[in-house]
Amino acid sequence: MTLEKLFEEFKTKKIIVLGDVMIDAYLSGKVDRVSPEAPVPIINFSKSEDRLGGAANVALNLISLGANVVMSTVIGKDKEAETMLRLMEDQSISTSGIIRSDERQTTVKTRVIGNHQQLLRIDQEQTDDISTAEEDALLKDLEDLLKSGCDALIFQDYNKGVLTSRLIEEVIKLTKKYKVPTSVDPKQKNFLAYKGVTLFKPNLKELSEGIQQKIDFANDRSQFEYAVKELKSIIHPEIIFTTLSEHGVFIEDENNQYYIPAHKRMISDVSGAGDTVISVATLCLAVGTSIETLASMANLAGGIVCEYRGVVAIDADDLLQEALKIDVKC
Repeated sequence: MTLEKLFEEFKTKKIIVLGDVMIDAYLSGKVDRVSPEAPVPIINFSKSEDRLGGAANVALNLISLGANVVMSTVIGKDKEAETMLRLMEDQSISTSGIIRSDERQTTVKTRVIGNHQQLLRIDQEQTDDISTAEEDALLKDLEDLLKSGCDALIFQDYNKGVLTSRLIEEVIKLTKKYKVPTSVDPKQKNFLAYKGVTLFKPNLKELSEGIQQKIDFANDRSQFEYAVKELKSIIHPEIIFTTLSEHGVFIEDENNQYYIPAHKRMISDVSGAGDTVISVATLCLAVGTSIETLASMANLAGGIVCEYRGVVAIDADDLLQEALKIDVKC
């Protein structure tokens, strides 16, 4: 398969993204004086902007690569939920798997920007686990989606309560029933709950915290490989894919193991890079590439988005051209 054919294949895939969604809100303006009431800057407001964040940013990356995406989550019945649904519909993200609940608050992270610098962040969120009734409603919708046909499901966890241990276990059962591959971008709370998934993608810090072992990758790679072995013995994924920051990425399945070095770049902002990595990795998984190609493409994509300030989705043409330039083997 050529790289061009791989990107055409991306456009044929339907992916379910299950996890915590949020709105990233921005209030921007100019600062030229300090308040007489308290030692804080006064911002002369100029504009506001709402963007999709959390698991919804994974959906944006998938859409940018041409895939069809269904969002599965629980949000509130508040005005912020209306904004969330409008933003998703504007981006052609299917909202058919979204449960709205009187018991939940829609997550909003508001950043106050003055003179192009973040001065303050205000979080509106509810982080307790969703209720059993909400779990059951999600599971019913998810089984309908899986039954109707899809190519992969992503668990995207931000510790905001949607991905409970019970939900994770039941969804994995459903994906096995309908033979749908799964990928996971985990957080610490339910790190070891994802038993039997297809691809598990922690970063180095998450791996260290998840199995409660210190890892000094730069000076003792054997520590890292032991940690990977321990993790595999607990959750038994088919593929372990670990991002290693400036050291690149590591991937291993039953037969092969690869270290892919990072590409030298002018790093502006690492925010959202993990969302891009799991998106590209999952599409490669759905297409059926080798794990080396999967790791190379995801590593490249994660590096590209780090050159931009703020959270941005990967541009498909940028990724294709860079992959061609460095001759990623497909």
